Amino acid sequence: MPASVPDLLAAAVTSIGGAERPGQVTMAEAVAESLSSGTHLLVQAGTGTGKSLGYLVPSALHGKRVVVATATLNLQHQLVERDIPALRKAATSADAQVPHTAVVKGRANYACLHRVREGAPDDQGVLVEVPEGALGAEVVALREWAEEQAKGSHVGDRDAAPAHSERAWRQVSVNHRECLGASRCAHALECFAERAREDAQQADLVVTNHALLAIDAIDGVPMLPEYDAVVVDEAHELAARVTQAATDELDAGTVERASRRARGHLSDERGSRAVDDLTESADALAAAMAATDVGRIDAPQEALLEGLQMVRDAARQALSAFGKDTPTDAEDAGRQQAKAMLEEVRQVADRMATSRETEVLWLGESRGGPQLRVAPIDVSGALREKLFGTKTVVLTSATLTLGGGFDPLAASLGLTSQPAEGESTWQGIDVGSPFDYTRQGILYVAKHLPPPGRDGLQEAQLDEIAALVEAAGGRTLGLFSSRRAAEAAAEATRERLPDLDIWCQGDAQLPELARRFAKEPSTCLFGTLSLWQGVDLPGDTCQLVIIDRIPFPRPDDPLMSARQRLVEKRGGNGFMTVAAGHAALLLAQGAGRLIRRGDDKGVVAILDPRIATARYGSFLAASLPPMWRTTDRSIVLAALRRLDEQE
Repeated sequence: MPASVPDLLAAAVTSIGGAERPGQVTMAEAVAESLSSGTHLLVQAGTGTGKSLGYLVPSALHGKRVVVATATLNLQHQLVERDIPALRKAATSADAQVPHTAVVKGRANYACLHRVREGAPDDQGVLVEVPEGALGAEVVALREWAEEQAKGSHVGDRDAAPAHSERAWRQVSVNHRECLGASRCAHALECFAERAREDAQQADLVVTNHALLAIDAIDGVPMLPEYDAVVVDEAHELAARVTQAATDELDAGTVERASRRARGHLSDERGSRAVDDLTESADALAAAMAATDVGRIDAPQEALLEGLQMVRDAARQALSAFGKDTPTDAEDAGRQQAKAMLEEVRQVADRMATSRETEVLWLGESRGGPQLRVAPIDVSGALREKLFGTKTVVLTSATLTLGGGFDPLAASLGLTSQPAEGESTWQGIDVGSPFDYTRQGILYVAKHLPPPGRDGLQEAQLDEIAALVEAAGGRTLGLFSSRRAAEAAAEATRERLPDLDIWCQGDAQLPELARRFAKEPSTCLFGTLSLWQGVDLPGDTCQLVIIDRIPFPRPDDPLMSARQRLVEKRGGNGFMTVAAGHAALLLAQGAGRLIRRGDDKGVVAILDPRIATARYGSFLAASLPPMWRTTDRSIVLAALRRLDEQE
């Protein structure tokens, strides 16, 4: 008899030394029913549920190809290195079909043998064999590794490469626009990216990321093999990752580089004139951007609009000057990559010059100076039509319910609570968590503090932080709304508590800071957004999580403000839908840093009284784990001291 979901799940859990968890079993059976019926499913599975096996097991037994999409590389590694091997081992022991699995990443995540063997083009499009200095040494090491991969495993994945910088990796890789294509590349039969895609064509389970899923499903660019259903893990990130994948950027420096690349291949009079025009358009764009304020651009000024149109037209003329490729031209990597850069500049400039109500244009800052960016305001319609309208979708995360229900997040992804005829139907289930939050954690709202102001942390808040940290004996993860607030809190706490080690994001690389924090329980780590979601530190290392204020988006955030305005234009409540929804999700993620295993205990302290006093406070509070709640400072300080004494 074929293996059942409960039996295969039990075998997989046993293979990693785990024990049965009721929530995991409930999730696996619900996923199996969703895949069978075609009804979309939202599954909230709290930390410790084991949700990865909760969806991998029914996906393996589905009988048709299932894609699993994650937001982060960390989870992708966990699936590939731990959970999928456990599934395969369980299938073998249960005499079930062992699923063939494959991982598909973007082309730039694989070494390119053309670049490895023939060099990367410089700014003039000339192929440079090996750069000089330390960069050259890194490139040589990467090339030797890539050749070993070509002879052996044929993987060529960046994750397996020797230590390297971003600049070095660019010397041995290409993006999708720079790739010559299988029909024109002399190394196509050995291509790591193509081999990964060929492997995926034979796979039962395909692991990828949110961005590639979006490009394949929404943009219609074939990145994945045909599949029947998709499981989206870390689904609370899906809308943001889809938006990010659809965001374009442009600055004068990019146009100038495209001009220099093209000049090396356009030496006749027509080509030279086209390149000169492109260089002039870069100057015009730079001048127009210098006269534009940073932030959202509702109606581009005439100079900016003309600058974008000049760039678009000049890039089109330069492309035209290349003429039709001869067979030799088609194999010229420098020429093809120069054309690809021109086409990208043309497309982005045209998108920015064409004002659309569905998109937002803004001027931001980057390391290289001012930069124009354009993004879709709302991706729910595209997801509803192109993904939910064509495939069965399972969405899962530890944080899918906002304000106590699935509707807010579902709506942001294009799923309505009352689908009209012909629209996708869905259901949401919360399988809970194996943790006893009411016994393991206290949620403390410092109601006595003044509301946070625009000028950063006040003395009352700094005093509160020091009192809490002192009571906890360190062991504190501080989550702050800005780098400035984190640094101010770290400095003030060091002054008040000189015997404790207080580390702040920026003092070292994040992995090193996390290592120091985990090594010595009495230390504290203060930081911003990457700590809200990216740190997993179970045990006595972290017994106090401090959140300085409700993490509303900045009022001048171009994308969030545009979304808020769109909701209001449609008759909704922009603040609750966008700002409060964003804050609720981050609060849930931040509070979730405290309890990571069954014996963890501690306090989440929110230093913003609006959780307890504002009308929207109940919506935010309902999004948080069900810890025991109090506004009594003395109770919290006493509890932290008891925990410290027990260690």
